[in-house]
Amino acid sequence: MPDCHRTLSDRTILRICLPNLGKRVLAALAVPLVLAGCSADPADDGHYASADDVPLTDYPEQVFWGDLHLHTLYSFDSYNFGNKSLGPDEAYRFAKGEPIKAHTGDIAQLSAPLDFLMVSDHAEYTGVFLGIESDNPDIVDTALGRAWAAMEDAGDTVGPMNEVVASLRDGKAERDPPEAFKRTIWSELVEAAERHNQPGKFTTFAGYEWTSMPNGGNQHRVIIYKDGKDKTLQTLPFSAADGNNPSQLWDYLQSYEEATGGEAMAIAHNGNISNGNMFGDIQVDGKPFDKDYVVARARWEPLYEMTQVKGDSEAHPLLSPTDEFADFETWDQTNISMKERPDDADERRKIYANEYVREALKQGLELQDRFGTNPYQFGLIGSTDSHTGLATSDDDNFWGKFVESEPTPERISSKMGGRLWDNWRLTSSGYIGAWARANTREELFAAFKRREVYATTGPRIRLRFFGGWDFSNTDASIDTLAEAGYDRGVPMGSVLSGKGKAPNFLIHAMKDPNGAHLDRVQVIKGWREPSGELREKIYEVAFAGSRTVDPASGKIEPIGSTVNLQDATYTNHIGEAQLTTAWQDPDFDPAIPAFYYIRVIEIPTPRWTLYDAVRFGVTPPSEVPLVTQERAYSSPIWYQPGD
Repeated sequence: MPDCHRTLSDRTILRICLPNLGKRVLAALAVPLVLAGCSADPADDGHYASADDVPLTDYPEQVFWGDLHLHTLYSFDSYNFGNKSLGPDEAYRFAKGEPIKAHTGDIAQLSAPLDFLMVSDHAEYTGVFLGIESDNPDIVDTALGRAWAAMEDAGDTVGPMNEVVASLRDGKAERDPPEAFKRTIWSELVEAAERHNQPGKFTTFAGYEWTSMPNGGNQHRVIIYKDGKDKTLQTLPFSAADGNNPSQLWDYLQSYEEATGGEAMAIAHNGNISNGNMFGDIQVDGKPFDKDYVVARARWEPLYEMTQVKGDSEAHPLLSPTDEFADFETWDQTNISMKERPDDADERRKIYANEYVREALKQGLELQDRFGTNPYQFGLIGSTDSHTGLATSDDDNFWGKFVESEPTPERISSKMGGRLWDNWRLTSSGYIGAWARANTREELFAAFKRREVYATTGPRIRLRFFGGWDFSNTDASIDTLAEAGYDRGVPMGSVLSGKGKAPNFLIHAMKDPNGAHLDRVQVIKGWREPSGELREKIYEVAFAGSRTVDPASGKIEPIGSTVNLQDATYTNHIGEAQLTTAWQDPDFDPAIPAFYYIRVIEIPTPRWTLYDAVRFGVTPPSEVPLVTQERAYSSPIWYQPGD
């Protein structure tokens, strides 16, 4: 991206993009609000008539950035909480870098466009409010339409939401929309994805969110189809009213593939508010896992959404007390139905053990030993889960979750929807980075299936991670790393079979060109002892400055901070633009199964709450965090003893 200076209206902050200096400088104007950055070239060159015409590289040479979990006004909660103007077309245009008018009346725009997007509106009651508003006879002449229209006329927005929540909890809807209406709405969503799909330039996927929450525990999944409308329009979204057990959803996906010859997958998300039901070894109906269940989960859920607007699900300080970076954007006060957690720490620890990714990866090793299949052998991604139609996850350009959490002077001290969680708890997160041979549905979906993806909390950090047996520091050169990794090893998301010697790993992390320098790169290892004990360890493998690893604790000193709390600025005078290394496990035992993943941590930067405080001249409540250290998480590489 070239150097550029972009001045918007008098309700803006001037963003000055200086990639050559490796930082953003933000200068406040009179009535400040970050709206947009420097746009990419709006020309549509670089895309092809069909995916068949897109040239493919020999191996995945490029990382593509996107969001697979975004809601528009077609979602019942998005519409009910104020989104009356931003639908799928606006969402795709915004993701492609175009300016869009937000509900505040201000112009929102990404500082750099995304490469792919999926609008994943809720399968439950999709478009019902829109149908009532447009007087669609397929819905207004039904019991559901008449009841909700009467509530709306009376100014009651809580009644319809209570009905929706009840149906999601018990897995059935007494007044489900008729099939004709659902087909019309699904066709509109699929056609929007088709209109905006540009092979080689910008990729869209058809999909939706299955919003099951039995007993108030989040079991939500995002469903993504590889296919175009010739196949996706042969089906209808499977909703929680059709079945609220993931096994029922997987059966539906199996039926879809058998009937159409297409491909689909499910992505579980937001386990941190699942009431302890996302992981573990008990199904949502109380039955213990069996062979069929673990095989099906491994088959249909190759990815997991570990970071998004409702918090970060990597690790929890009660589960990983020696990890000083475990308490990052932690949402642990309630489940999705706002039920408070128990006061007793041991009881909370039992719940969290089945909600956080690192624990799930360890549990997967035990389940692999028990059933011969690891249901938690998933890749890691980030998403926004925004319900505004705006896929933003940059702290200096964060547009919230619902309309009431779009940028205003009040949002720091108000609640989402006026009655849900505190807005300040929202996390400006996240995106998925996918290594693929081209920006097409086929190539990206293949990357998702082989788990060659990673999660970030927003920054577009470039991250490579390979495992093998004979890598050296020479291979860690940026010019040779990828070629060596693919030629003599496996990429993130893969499995290494044992050779009787310690594996070694190639790791390369490069800062977001428009973002902060890097503090450190860590390897997170988990393993299962012969006794059955599940353990973890964190290794500091590359870091900025002249710090050294303490041999007793295995830790390094904090890097410090350049954040100015008075004007929400920082500098890249600390940290490094890139960190590269070849690393071998010093504690390796060839008989013990293990996993390894990378955590890249940036230097401290202003959190969106600090940007808001400066823009609007407000004083945040004392409990509100103002500084953050954003990060990226690779998909794991698993070591499996064997020949």
